[in-house]
Amino acid sequence: MTLARESSLIAILAGGTGAARLLRGLVEVADPVGLTAIVNTADDFVLHGLRISPDIDTVRFTLSDDIGELGWGRADETWRSMRELRELSRHAPAGSRASDWFRLGDRDLAIHLYRTQRMSEGASLCEVTSELADAAGVRVAMLPATENEVATKLTLASGEEVDFQDYFVRRQHSVAIRSVRFAGIDVAEPAPGVLEALEEAERIVVAPSNPFVSIGPILSIRGIREVMERRRDRVIAVSPIVNGQAIKGPAGRMFTELGIEPDVTSVARLWSSIASVLVVDQSDARACGAIAALGMEPVVLPTIMHDLSASSSLAKNLLDV
Repeated sequence: MTLARESSLIAILAGGTGAARLLRGLVEVADPVGLTAIVNTADDFVLHGLRISPDIDTVRFTLSDDIGELGWGRADETWRSMRELRELSRHAPAGSRASDWFRLGDRDLAIHLYRTQRMSEGASLCEVTSELADAAGVRVAMLPATENEVATKLTLASGEEVDFQDYFVRRQHSVAIRSVRFAGIDVAEPAPGVLEALEEAERIVVAPSNPFVSIGPILSIRGIREVMERRRDRVIAVSPIVNGQAIKGPAGRMFTELGIEPDVTSVARLWSSIASVLVVDQSDARACGAIAALGMEPVVLPTIMHDLSASSSLAKNLLDV
């Protein structure tokens, strides 16, 4: 389904599957040349000597219709390298990182090999991200939120601090947390073009991504929250919580584990200083009064993006707000 296209400058704070699906819908209803995705990089990490950017890759794969059926990795993937690594790992000493807990498909590996090689040659993360987007035919401008190294660290209920991918993938986000921090955030600067995109955008969209580990790191980068607050009347946030739950991932449980009620009113409290509008699902219409009391305009729309048609419909409705 391709709707009549609108031409406008739109910046989207993005991280994870929800953001990728919303961006894919926006491409159907708006000129992709006017879209800028500012993508979380705080879950980037190095594994097997390779630089991996999970959120950037998820957005790229989704926009190029190359996303795996589970919402991560690439479509039509093969796994020969991982099978070989699993066999080799049986001979590795205890504590070795030669493991297959983070699955990288054969096609996926090519992306990480390219990124690692180009950056070893002196290319910036912005340059490599642009090159990979061009190679995939993605016309949306994809900007890493920062080129500085920022790492999401989670303190578990047990007191142990772990890297985000250890929590999210290795432990399948099945353990309770008690705090989140971003190592390196105190010196992180916005990547080239990020502040300009936010300043020039006719509207800014906060995607329905995890507030704590996807949007939180972006807003913590020097200067970004300040621009968002100053341009609050141009900002629309889409709630990642629907009827007390996250559609995908651990966001709902994170609210509870961090001592916050997992509902759209709590989302409004988080975003009221940076956004003037909060889009909530029809199942949360009863919370409109509480949202309005926090100084945000509530807009009720179907927000569950179960297919491209639903993503496009939500995107079109956002442009009409």
